[in-house]
Amino acid sequence: MSARLVDSHCHLDFKDFDGELDDVVARAGDAGVGLMVTIGTTLRGFEGVLKVAESYDNIVCTVGIHPHEAEAEPDVGTAQLVELAQHPKVVGIGETGLDYFYEHSPRDAQKANFRAHIEASRETQLPLIIHTRDADDDMAEILTEEMGKGAFPALLHCFSSGRALAMTALDLGLYISLSGIVTFKSAADLQETAKDVPLDKLLVETDSPYLAPVPKRGKRNEPSFVAHTAAKVAELQGIEVDALATATTDNFFRLFTKVSRERLA
Repeated sequence: MSARLVDSHCHLDFKDFDGELDDVVARAGDAGVGLMVTIGTTLRGFEGVLKVAESYDNIVCTVGIHPHEAEAEPDVGTAQLVELAQHPKVVGIGETGLDYFYEHSPRDAQKANFRAHIEASRETQLPLIIHTRDADDDMAEILTEEMGKGAFPALLHCFSSGRALAMTALDLGLYISLSGIVTFKSAADLQETAKDVPLDKLLVETDSPYLAPVPKRGKRNEPSFVAHTAAKVAELQGIEVDALATATTDNFFRLFTKVSRERLA
């Protein structure tokens, strides 16, 4: 593969990578991955996320509160997110959203947290990184309502929801990011949806250290493995993997406007 890929969602501050980041970043480069976005999930852990991003030219980060943490950090509002997003390495808001599968936080807390992040995205025009699981109806309703209040750039990350939510998101102008889940044998419905996502709205990611793609299942995931996801998505789209890499990287820079192409190693 000659074109460079972007891993649009990973968690390089997690303990799974302690003491190994130099090697992880080097392997990513060897696999054709030229840029990584390490994602914020709590404000109490944001310093660690930022430290990773500041340590490498080709790593940037986001600031946000995962829906699992909505109850633990209930007082964080739009103003604080906007302030932290002024850092030159912070290029997105989130991850945020709704998770009704685990429900580690009450639904009302998740919704309030999500709306605060939406407003921060709208104010900064930095892309909103959305986590959604088993919450398709509420997610579609909130996205439609909030987009009606004023546009904000956004993507559904690690997409594994139903086709109807994908189509609603696309109608609203959102991007869809696919992870290693799309390579799983059990993901036939997702694979069918992935075939129909317009090429100019697709991104790829690892969500590492989780969800390693085939043929790396069972191993700790890392950014280099996004090449396997890209290969599967290219197959589903019926195009060469270089064309998929070029398109998804172009899409990334179109969405993440704060990131200079000069960071693509």
